[in-house]
Amino acid sequence: MKTNNIQLCSFNPIELIAKYYPTSSAAFNLLVSHSTDVAELALAIARRKSDLNIDQGFLYEAAMLHDIGIFLTNSPYIYCYGREPYIKHGLIGARILRQHHLPRHALVAERHTSSGLSINEIIQENLPFPLDRSYMPESLEEKLVCYADCFYSKVYLGQRKSEEEITKKMARTWRKYGLEGEPQNVKRFEELHALFAIGINTFL
Repeated sequence: MKTNNIQLCSFNPIELIAKYYPTSSAAFNLLVSHSTDVAELALAIARRKSDLNIDQGFLYEAAMLHDIGIFLTNSPYIYCYGREPYIKHGLIGARILRQHHLPRHALVAERHTSSGLSINEIIQENLPFPLDRSYMPESLEEKLVCYADCFYSKVYLGQRKSEEEITKKMARTWRKYGLEGEPQNVKRFEELHALFAIGINTFL
């Protein structure tokens, strides 16, 4: 994490990550690398879109912590050897963050998957999510972390995807589950892109 951006934060999110990931582990290095990419892009966009008055300190903290739950998932390709399906990493991370009295950060973790998930998608895809809450990003900070995260994979670290790559993958996911009509995940991403993309070519 860049020193000048640490100064934006009310606490050091890497210290919280280190409570759950040995700092010498491959999972720690992967998570911090990916999260830093997301946080730096989100912060750069927030600075370009200063008219939105995004809380930059909170944004950076939440972006660094949005994937903290991956270690409890069964995802050996990213050095995580837990038992839960990867799709639940946002839910798991939200639970961890609430235990640390970080409810706003928890919502970012809970709502960042894909371009958000509707209740209809959760039901149609038979996802193991409780139906008593929203998984759609609502605040500007939630939306911006969700958007910035779309550009980065945890497999190909440091490589930014193009908008076309993102939307094609989302459309494939929509069809994979037999969902009807226009892919709503793509539509949501395009709405986020319209909100945040001014000047984004500087970073992509």
